[in-house]
Amino acid sequence: MPLPGVVPHPPEFAQRWRQKGYWRDRSLADEFWEVFERFGDRIALVDEDGRTRTYSELGQRASRLAANLYGLGLRRRDIVVLQLPNSIEFVETYFALQKLGAIPVAALVAHREREIGQFVEMTDAKAIFSPVETRSFSFVDMTERIADTNDSLRFGILLGEVPKGRGDIFVSLQRLLEEEPDPAWSAAVEDNRIDPDDPAVLQLSGGTTGIPKLIPRTHNDYSYNSRVAASVCEIDSGHTLLLVLPMAHNFPLACPGLQGFLMAGGRVVISSSTRPSDVFQLIEREEVTHIHAVPALIISWINADESVSYDLSSVKVIQSGGQRLQPEVRTKAEALFENCTVQENFGMAEGLLMFVRLDDPEEVRLETCGRPASPDDEVKLIDEDGNEVSDGEVGEMICRGPYTLRGYFRAEDHNRRAFTPDGFYRSGDLMYKHPSGNYVVAGRRKDLINRGGEKISAEEVENLILSHPKVVNVACIPVPDERLGERMCACVVLKPGAELQFDELCEFLMSYGLAKFKLPERLEIFDELPLSNFGKVSKKELVDRVVGATTS
Repeated sequence: MPLPGVVPHPPEFAQRWRQKGYWRDRSLADEFWEVFERFGDRIALVDEDGRTRTYSELGQRASRLAANLYGLGLRRRDIVVLQLPNSIEFVETYFALQKLGAIPVAALVAHREREIGQFVEMTDAKAIFSPVETRSFSFVDMTERIADTNDSLRFGILLGEVPKGRGDIFVSLQRLLEEEPDPAWSAAVEDNRIDPDDPAVLQLSGGTTGIPKLIPRTHNDYSYNSRVAASVCEIDSGHTLLLVLPMAHNFPLACPGLQGFLMAGGRVVISSSTRPSDVFQLIEREEVTHIHAVPALIISWINADESVSYDLSSVKVIQSGGQRLQPEVRTKAEALFENCTVQENFGMAEGLLMFVRLDDPEEVRLETCGRPASPDDEVKLIDEDGNEVSDGEVGEMICRGPYTLRGYFRAEDHNRRAFTPDGFYRSGDLMYKHPSGNYVVAGRRKDLINRGGEKISAEEVENLILSHPKVVNVACIPVPDERLGERMCACVVLKPGAELQFDELCEFLMSYGLAKFKLPERLEIFDELPLSNFGKVSKKELVDRVVGATTS
């Protein structure tokens, strides 16, 4: 029986995915413990402090933790909140939960009581895995408050020393990793029969407002997700991935990410810092070949003076996701890393992945976000009436396939709006098909500025502003207007020492032949743009700041 709240793939589709070998009816534990044995003494993980784990050690420690979690009372299909920072302990815990068959909600350290409390309430989670504190914020206090109002929550499992005198719900993660478990607990875990159609993880939707919806990624589809991504990206055992994005995210976890690189026998370097000097030092020390990044990080790296002090020539591929990367930024990044290709991709925690292929012509690499990873990914571009648009025309991208969800977890009402009657996921992303067969992102339906009934794509204007020689980064946002409904404000980050006047910006944009109604009607200069928990520019926070400054 499916886990209540999970929308399964229709039987005829599931049968097709099995016949084609996409779904192998193996749990992630089945997949990865075979990998841990196959690659044995090879180094799997390295952290910023130089700690390492071989494949064998990773499997042994994750098995030990799984058994001790069983001893605590956690069982198959129990849901927990995984809120650990980038660390070896994150990886050990993630695989321990896979071995146990417990289902982690892939939360972020940046989440606070509102989000974590909501996750616990939505899922009846039994445990929260978290640090003790970060930057004076107490996760212990947070967990206690959530436990007071949620009877399901039984444990707070802490990375760090459990504070003395606190409640009896707290357990040291380090102790659970180190202590030898009761043999009966280990035997019970080994006898686990995990349904490969159960969720392996509950990923978070990428919205920047409200509480994210939960995305059930099953063992079958998540294994295929990483295998097909690693294949398309040509990952092999000689590659080393640097992970600087939050590891709970779908991209660094599985696209191909941690899972894909380990499946190939590669090495994963873990960093808790995104500062240029820290990242560059790790690249040089560990001879990193691949990096997963978002445009905001790449922009910070190419503008960092520290790069001249380090040898970055080992980097072969930077995979950029989250937002479209402008050609100028991509070109500068490839120059900085000398031997590097920036590989654009488009992906969603809901499933579908698109990658620019490494052998695509340069103009295709510069202009597009790639094409689907799987031959059975179905992609359509539709207009507001649901009709497919012609090639070259912009439409909303809808999709379905062997690793794309059929429904959010316990969200029946939302699912009726988010999916077509025949099971296509409505992404909200606006795209058009490039002559090469790849796709080009043209913005999002909700990222439109409605100026007196004229819909302006913020991304279109942002692309032009980014080409200005004084500009480092930009986000165009709507600000309320009594007469027109909305007007556009350009929020700009300038190069050090540069100045930019509003009239100068408008003149620059008009030199491209941009329609006057698309011109920004306000310019705000920022030292940096605020980011959401998902590493994207938080336009909601920008609107709050700009509108607040206007009304104060």
